[in-house]
Amino acid sequence: MKIINFCVNLVQKYLPEPFVLAILLTLIAALTAMPICHQTPLEVVEHWGDGVWGLLAFSMQMSLILVCGATFAGAPAVKKGIRKLAALPKTPSSAIATVTLISAVACWLNWGFGLIVGVILAKEVARVCKGVDYRLLIASAYSGFVVWHAGLSGSIPLTMATKGDALTNATNGALTEPISVTSTIFAPQNLIIVLLVIIAITIVNTLMHPKGEHVVCVDPELLYEKEETATKTDNSPAAKLERSRLISILITLIGFTYLIVKIGMHGGSVDLNAVIMLFLFTGILFHGTPTAYVHAFTKSAGSAAGIILQFPFYAGIMGIITGVGASGICYGTVISDACIGISTPTTFPLLTFLCAAVLNLFVPSGGGHWAIQAPVMFTAGADLGVDPGLTGIAIAWGDAWTNLIQPFWALPALAIAKLNAKDIMGFCLIDLLITGLIICGGLLVWAL
Repeated sequence: MKIINFCVNLVQKYLPEPFVLAILLTLIAALTAMPICHQTPLEVVEHWGDGVWGLLAFSMQMSLILVCGATFAGAPAVKKGIRKLAALPKTPSSAIATVTLISAVACWLNWGFGLIVGVILAKEVARVCKGVDYRLLIASAYSGFVVWHAGLSGSIPLTMATKGDALTNATNGALTEPISVTSTIFAPQNLIIVLLVIIAITIVNTLMHPKGEHVVCVDPELLYEKEETATKTDNSPAAKLERSRLISILITLIGFTYLIVKIGMHGGSVDLNAVIMLFLFTGILFHGTPTAYVHAFTKSAGSAAGIILQFPFYAGIMGIITGVGASGICYGTVISDACIGISTPTTFPLLTFLCAAVLNLFVPSGGGHWAIQAPVMFTAGADLGVDPGLTGIAIAWGDAWTNLIQPFWALPALAIAKLNAKDIMGFCLIDLLITGLIICGGLLVWAL
């Protein structure tokens, strides 16, 4: 408990607002890129500026999944179901364990779904369970995110399983044939690591619950959202259309038909866009009328402010890390090469994992990791005789692991919970240490 309190106080004292952290990381990346990559200040600024808009599409996706997910959760029938589930735990410890377990399993199934559902459940649990620490509850919901990249929506394993020239070109010819998910996501070694991590964070989060005066509860009234009753005084044709359930049903049928055809009949993947569409059209259906959905969506839209503001700065950092100046040196390649230089076939997956973990602090994006590390790591892994599936999953775990202390991905959860990053990162730091030991040990055993 002393260690936990120390970590919580440390983060509270020294972790700045996420936007300020994004600016500090930008400055660190820029100042270190110049001597390491022999780039001029002007080159670094150009790389940063060219990269700023590189995540616009992804920023829109993240904003939509947050707002559509929160809007769907606000539907009367969904709120009723969440309240029933939230009423199951009767003690603070069981509340923490329940939220952690459900969030982790949901994130393994699909990261976008799990990230939203976990924190919404946590808020409802905080409303009905007396004596539970609200900070730890939200941290528990977010901690489950650590398993996402080893799960069904992991972008790197799914990219590796996709045949085409893009795979060969991205890996500099190291991969000419796709790597089946049976060698990555569904590899027994990976499934064991996932299981151990979920069990560990569930136990650790439960044990971390503060005692006595250290518990920080939230006033349930602050979490209560007043139900809005729609008035039906306007009977004009336009108003009737706005209140028409038929319109909601018709557009929902179109959306669901597309998803069934795309995924069920054409074998498409359940990617981020599919999850957004699922939240969107299910939300429209559950809210009943177009006007009810519009009001709920508008109410949820403000929670996307942090994403809209900060994602361009992280895209700029990605531009610095991936940019190549007149010297021909790429910052990301320098970090990867340093890892390779001290590797053996046994330690290569572990060092790949640690390299990805460091890069994730500056480039918190699975696609960014693939662009930086795939050309280097898969070539080096092939030279050392390392299973390419193991190399890919090591990069994926590294990308996911340091999300526990990188507030980039916590922004949607924090927006819904109405907390700051420093409120939860002290607890997440403990989870980082525990899960790091499990993942490192698992990768070493897998390599052996």
